[in-house]
Amino acid sequence: MEKVFLRVDCECTPDGDVRPVKFLWINKQWYDVDLIVDVRRAPSLKVGGKGICYTCRVKERIVRLFRDGDRWYLEPA
Repeated sequence: MEKVFLRVDCECTPDGDVRPVKFLWINKQWYDVDLIVDVRRAPSLKVGGKGICYTCRVKERIVRLFRDGDRWYLEPA
């Protein structure tokens, strides 16, 4: 599997944390992040790489959104 890098709109908290708010998928549709369930450093076992993993709820599904430096990608289901 190949990484698909995404456009992600985020917010920065006063503490310096970065939180994804929504992302643009390859079908040109925006998806809102309904809830961030967990944030931690973790590897992506499906497409390789590591970074900050945001486990999020998006439209009743749990997805793993990764931030690797300044780039974002979604781990495939």
